[in-house]
Amino acid sequence: MTIRVLIVDDQVMVREGFSVLLNAMPDIEVVGEAVNGREAVVQVAALHPDVVLMDIRMPELNGIEATREIVTANADAKVLVLTTFDLDEYVYQALRAGASGFLLKDASARQLADGVRVVASGEALLAPTVTRRLITEFSKLADAPRAPALARIGDLTERETEVLVLIAQGLSNAEIAEHLVVAESTIKTHVSRILVKLGLRDRTQAAVFAYEARLVTPG
Repeated sequence: MTIRVLIVDDQVMVREGFSVLLNAMPDIEVVGEAVNGREAVVQVAALHPDVVLMDIRMPELNGIEATREIVTANADAKVLVLTTFDLDEYVYQALRAGASGFLLKDASARQLADGVRVVASGEALLAPTVTRRLITEFSKLADAPRAPALARIGDLTERETEVLVLIAQGLSNAEIAEHLVVAESTIKTHVSRILVKLGLRDRTQAAVFAYEARLVTPG
């Protein structure tokens, strides 16, 4: 199936450049562009893209708020945040808002296409550097875990909690399966149950939940 992409950026050169790169891929189609977050929300509702490439800093409505609105509206679109540098202070906020990962704007054509495919498939685009960044950011918050997160941990089995921690550490299903010496299909079942029990959208939200609940800590 062709992956439908919406590109959101207030810079025309960025939009055109990404559009050319992605449309050159046989399995990806750019179905629209938006110049700010407000337009992005409208376009998602009208075009139903699979993936939204979302810039963070934009006029009228920034990428963080746009991401939150898109996710809250229960849109099927996965949001992939675009940023100029990987230590962008807003990346963490965007992931908490519901983004499925982030890409640097100087990513190669292959990295861009692979990122879109990963997010479209339901996986989280969390490289080890991103995972460490998230842990660092969460370590700056209050020492106590967030109450809602703590309350919901009790709904998980011991194995599900173990899988959740490994998700937060950036491992794929295949890597988790190898680590726990079980079939990958078993891990997929665990992941699905974790998302349902915790009321989460995807693996990225699961990772964020694990940090908020202090299942993953710095060090």
